[in-house]
Amino acid sequence: MEKGRLEAFSDGVIAIIITIMVLEMKVPHGADLAALRPLIPVFLSYVLSYVYVGIYWNNHHHMLQAVRHVNGCILWANLHLLFWLSLIPFVTHWMGNNHLAATPVALYGIILLCSAFAYWILSRALIAHHGRDSTLATAIGRDSKGKVSLLFYALAIPLSFVSSWIAFFLYTLVAIMWLIPDPRIEKNLIP
Repeated sequence: MEKGRLEAFSDGVIAIIITIMVLEMKVPHGADLAALRPLIPVFLSYVLSYVYVGIYWNNHHHMLQAVRHVNGCILWANLHLLFWLSLIPFVTHWMGNNHLAATPVALYGIILLCSAFAYWILSRALIAHHGRDSTLATAIGRDSKGKVSLLFYALAIPLSFVSSWIAFFLYTLVAIMWLIPDPRIEKNLIP
């Protein structure tokens, strides 16, 4: 099967996810700057989640540029990833509205962990379909950055109950690590 429909569907779902996130930000009941103060955790949660969704969209795009075709297994793996990403607006809203309380921050980490694992599954399905010597397999290599991300999420989840700010910092650190699209794929695509 051609990959075009998978890309278009994924782009549409990700656009909806971003739209839902921004619609969850409510206008304050006041006209002065002090009215914005209670929204700081909401805004911080939104910014972090927006960056995460953008990272997934960007890297998903790059990953699919390195492949030619998809199969049923890949379609399901992609839906699995989109499922976890679709929960980001919910946990973002819950975390922000509860001023980065421990349980919402931990659940946010669980969703990030599951999203990262789903992305890994999708990459493995694509590699299995295209072969271990494919452009994508060569580009991903050992995927150290992906493994470090999973480790940081796994550490941040229990740390949420010690300090939600430490967990939030770890989530931010992982996002910073991924802000630049994976150069391994771009290097392997350019002749």
